Amino acid sequence: MDNARLAREVPTHPIWLSAAEGGTDAEAPQPGEEQAAPAARQPQVLLVEDNHINQVVALEFLALMGVEARLARNGLEALVACAEAAPDLVLMDIQMPGMDGLECARRLRAQQRDGQLPPFPILALTAHALDADVAASMDAGMDEHLTKPLDFVALRTRLQRWLNIPKLN
Repeated sequence: MDNARLAREVPTHPIWLSAAEGGTDAEAPQPGEEQAAPAARQPQVLLVEDNHINQVVALEFLALMGVEARLARNGLEALVACAEAAPDLVLMDIQMPGMDGLECARRLRAQQRDGQLPPFPILALTAHALDADVAASMDAGMDEHLTKPLDFVALRTRLQRWLNIPKLN
């Protein structure tokens, strides 16, 4: 499948993906909606990533961890997704079209300071691993800097610092 065709088939709004339900929901839960109370709420992570292969890998890892994930393909989509339903954590790519991850993190932190969003951790997720790249992530308001390619154990270890992730069977 070519990238142009894939881009046409990918929805333009964030999607909720739930490992527990084994599928996708077209709409995020709405505030005030009555829902069946699960035994424990799954952690909700917003993955902000423009590369399809990286999306597939990260979403699969999150599903295997028992994490509910939403996808935004750039910083602008991430701002909208966070305004619609604040996540428990954001995994943020740095280089993306439109608004990059550093600018998005700065704007999310500003909205949190202004009381428009609750606090949540933002973890940089990038192939850039130089000390200057890590410093740029931290200066933009990221809490941690993870490097690609993604490693399941490393990602799980980092997420466990911030979220109550279900134990693996």
